[in-house]
Amino acid sequence: MSGFGPGDPFLADCPARLAVELIADKWTVVVLYGLSRGPVRHGELIGLIGGISRKMLTQTLRRLEAHGLVRRHAYAEAPPRVEYELTPLGATLIEPIHMLTEWARANGDAVLDALDAGAEPVAHGD
Repeated sequence: MSGFGPGDPFLADCPARLAVELIADKWTVVVLYGLSRGPVRHGELIGLIGGISRKMLTQTLRRLEAHGLVRRHAYAEAPPRVEYELTPLGATLIEPIHMLTEWARANGDAVLDALDAGAEPVAHGD
């Protein structure tokens, strides 16, 4: 018997699992960090992030907005201007992102060394 029950973190239908799936996306953390210093326009985010397509940035921003982490503000001017900013909920992720960044700085070389050592990938589910 596993000892896990309904509502345990990271199991099916648990809010923690949804949150981890959201931030585990390739671009989510980078986009959130790009918004951490205040409102930013779409084109500015493209320049800040680098390597992300306009389409992928738009999809990521829409998903983050739907989950309540980002706010989109369209100004009624010509030409149209749209800015994105973190919501208070989105801002709560910045400190954990900083912690992960520090972990990556401290341990990145060890991860690369393990990859260079030619460790065979572990097959899951066997």
